[in-house]
Amino acid sequence: MRKLAAPLAALMLAACGTKPPEPVVEQLPESTPAKEEKPALGNSTLKHLAKRKLKPQPTRPLNVKSRCSHTDEIGTRMRLDLLVKNAEVKTFAAQVTMQEHGACRFDLKDFEQVEKLPQPLLRHKLAGDCTVRMWEQGSNVTIAFNSCPSACEGKAFDYLWPLIVDARNGRCY
Repeated sequence: MRKLAAPLAALMLAACGTKPPEPVVEQLPESTPAKEEKPALGNSTLKHLAKRKLKPQPTRPLNVKSRCSHTDEIGTRMRLDLLVKNAEVKTFAAQVTMQEHGACRFDLKDFEQVEKLPQPLLRHKLAGDCTVRMWEQGSNVTIAFNSCPSACEGKAFDYLWPLIVDARNGRCY
């Protein structure tokens, strides 16, 4: 045991007298420009859409004329009088009556047009949050209402869907 103690003590004393080792700094290899890779689409719907040649809807002034009425399968009745020329809303009166929920009424005199392109946008003169936006989707024109419960009876606004007009013949559904 004494034979091991002497070399062990010498080794410990030698360790105290040396400097701690310098930290090793690794240099990273210079980065090479990565090839641009298309991100892998994880969703099957996105994969399907990536293969299609979809083009954006062109930005052009909206032109549509409609005087129509429609009743759907559940009894919701809609009446619409609409005229938009070169993205300027000339006539707009809509009434949607939902069975057991009440009716919503919109009239151009209560709104001011604040945008023309890319989509006509009407803002209610008194209830500033209430907006009506119109846009093309193929041959159809969609009329959507946002934050307009004051234009409706009771909770009817909760059941109000956008109105769709066929721009070719003026029919609504």
